[in-house]
Amino acid sequence: MIVVHHLEDSRSQRVLWLLEELGIAYEVKRYNRDPVTSLAPPELYAVHPLGKSPVISDGDITVAETGAIFEYLLDTYDKDGRLKPARGSQAGRDYTYWLHYAEGSAMTNLLLKLVFSRLPERAPMLMRPIVRRVSASAEDSFIDPRVAEHANWWNTALERSGYFAGDDLTAADIMMSFPLEAAATRADLSVLPNIPAFLKRIHARPAYQTALEKGGPYAYA
Repeated sequence: MIVVHHLEDSRSQRVLWLLEELGIAYEVKRYNRDPVTSLAPPELYAVHPLGKSPVISDGDITVAETGAIFEYLLDTYDKDGRLKPARGSQAGRDYTYWLHYAEGSAMTNLLLKLVFSRLPERAPMLMRPIVRRVSASAEDSFIDPRVAEHANWWNTALERSGYFAGDDLTAADIMMSFPLEAAATRADLSVLPNIPAFLKRIHARPAYQTALEKGGPYAYA
């Protein structure tokens, strides 16, 4: 049976959702973050040398990195190609783009925003006013405009069908869920109506709800 090494409040929630959509039996091995550093616990190093999540074990096969896990699960278990459009089609090209974009271009600026927003609280007390000004300047002048630029691109991409690749849900939509959920917790996206509509649509899916129940509390950001 597949074992998902699942870190709380993390991107590994998408792996649970994908498995639910595929209808594959799996076991969740849950790990809690360090309450001070928010980092993964050392037990994950016994699973993979980098000690990160998500990681899955499928018999004697171990796969890390969300995109690689998705490709492995789809190649191995999605025999009818329900969550992966045909190669060579426009939907197939869109699928490949969004599948890789989610952990590449999309997450870069969101991670920068997360890091800079937390810098003041982790700085020495006397340095916090200075660090707060520097962080705010970096967010206002560089990070927030980039996040807005990408959010506009998501809204445009969703305009045609409400999904990122083709006319129905694909694994690319599951991959893109985390960047959109993370952005929605840190910015007002109501002026980009296709994004909240997409989030409402995916959150209502039975497979998403079941994955949420099995994965536990999920703070998105």
